[in-house]
Amino acid sequence: MKIVQSRSVERKVKKFAQREKRALDKQIRKIANNPSIGSEKKGDLRGIYVHKFKLQTTQYLLAYRFVGGDLELVMIGPHENYYRDLKSYMKSR
Repeated sequence: MKIVQSRSVERKVKKFAQREKRALDKQIRKIANNPSIGSEKKGDLRGIYVHKFKLQTTQYLLAYRFVGGDLELVMIGPHENYYRDLKSYMKSR
């Protein structure tokens, strides 16, 4: 399984501190080992899974989906307005 990140994820991760990047890598490995760890969304976001985890004191959400046999990381961010932003991002793609 190949892991691909969207441009949105690349930009956000670039701003993370080294410790946060290591914690994020650990969460991505968890997803790769057990893809059903996140919850599948319904409606407009069908086919998108969201995994919730904490970095320091902030809860982050990581949206991912499966494209062929690959895992695509779609978007990462804090919970505030996350689903609204995710919907608009998916419509623009």
